[in-house]
Amino acid sequence: MSSRDRILGRVRRALADVPADDTPYEEAVERSYLREHGGRTVAQSVDLLAENLADYRALVHRCADAQLPPLLARLLAGRGSRTVLVPPGLPPYWLEAGDVTLVGDRAASTARELDRVDSVVTGCAVAVAETGTLVLDGSPDQGRRRITLVPDHHICVVRVPDQVVSSVPQALERLAPDRPLTWISGPSATSDIELDRVEGVHGPRTLEVVLVSGE
Repeated sequence: MSSRDRILGRVRRALADVPADDTPYEEAVERSYLREHGGRTVAQSVDLLAENLADYRALVHRCADAQLPPLLARLLAGRGSRTVLVPPGLPPYWLEAGDVTLVGDRAASTARELDRVDSVVTGCAVAVAETGTLVLDGSPDQGRRRITLVPDHHICVVRVPDQVVSSVPQALERLAPDRPLTWISGPSATSDIELDRVEGVHGPRTLEVVLVSGE
């Protein structure tokens, strides 16, 4: 008998005295949770997102769509980035204004090779205003999870207001549970027992978020 069979057998024995017409588990517990805290306009949600991102020590920028390429070029130049890792579905015009070498997301790339890249630029799936969280789901403009965990500098572009939601429940409705989800709230950081903050522990030391309005 396998471990799986043993576990399922124990489950069946534990449920042996449950009436067949008993209330289903998913209906037995009250789940009338708040979908969001307070009522906000779209503009207020975007402002709250920017505020919470900054509170997590992310660097927040705002621009119109036409201003995105020069802004990205300026951010990369200001950091001294010469190589930029790009997901396969990143819109080409985003980086057309920069004097950088684009590095593709290859399955064969090693962690050491990714660590030598100066920056990574991605889109996002959704951004949560109440928690200041960016969610990546591995879509073509975001690439695989590891490309945003190894390079030390990550620039994430968020479309506003389309990709901004107020709360986590609203975000979950937009996300597929079978996708490789990465939830990002600020740069990678941790604190020891004395609360000394250290950044860049298991992901980028610097997170920059560009909130882009317009088509």
